[in-house]
Amino acid sequence: MRIACLEDDPVQSIVLREWMESEGYTCRVFADASAYIRELRHESYDLLIMDWELPDATGIEVLSWVRKEMDWNIPVLFITHRDSEGDIVEALERGADDYLAKPISREITLARVKALARRKTGQTSRNDVLEIGNFKLIRDAKMIVSGEVSIELTEKEFQLAWILFSNVGRLLSRDHLLETVWGFGPGLVTRTVDTHMSRLRRKLSLVPENGWRLKAVYHQGYRLEQLQKDDMASAVGI
Repeated sequence: MRIACLEDDPVQSIVLREWMESEGYTCRVFADASAYIRELRHESYDLLIMDWELPDATGIEVLSWVRKEMDWNIPVLFITHRDSEGDIVEALERGADDYLAKPISREITLARVKALARRKTGQTSRNDVLEIGNFKLIRDAKMIVSGEVSIELTEKEFQLAWILFSNVGRLLSRDHLLETVWGFGPGLVTRTVDTHMSRLRRKLSLVPENGWRLKAVYHQGYRLEQLQKDDMASAVGI
């Protein structure tokens, strides 16, 4: 899971990053709102953590931007010194999913992060089977079934399919995919993602005629879209 943390206190940001990374998450920290928003314009994350009081804006202003401008329903956790009932209500009403008042504990913070991750996917803690459209993905067996047909994939192809089908409709950056599937750091120039996407599109028949579109977004990444009947007809020129 990729986490972007907006926290201007350098000690708190180090602590949060260490806690997240101890659970195997990738966590990047930003000290000001402008840098945070620039990052979110080009990169995709699974969870956002925000402070309220920042040098160049407020966390509420950043939250409003996220809910207005981003095309995916990403979970947002506020972690701040502000602990009045009014502050908590305002943050939740503006679109925050959870709220923690400082000082925070490691175990409670990680528990809230895991709960938000589960809520986002809508899956149980077992998280081993995913059914969407005509596809059934079985994680333990590394198997995809379409109708009555089992489709053979390599391990990396299955991992890539899993993240795509877990995030239908959401734009995933190349760095996000490289980190999650291959464990590569950001900024690596490689055609690995594009090659595997081409194979998945062919093996799973992810084309409008079958109700799917695997779309490359220039300079950003990929989005798997499940098409409605009207969209299918338009996409195939009917």
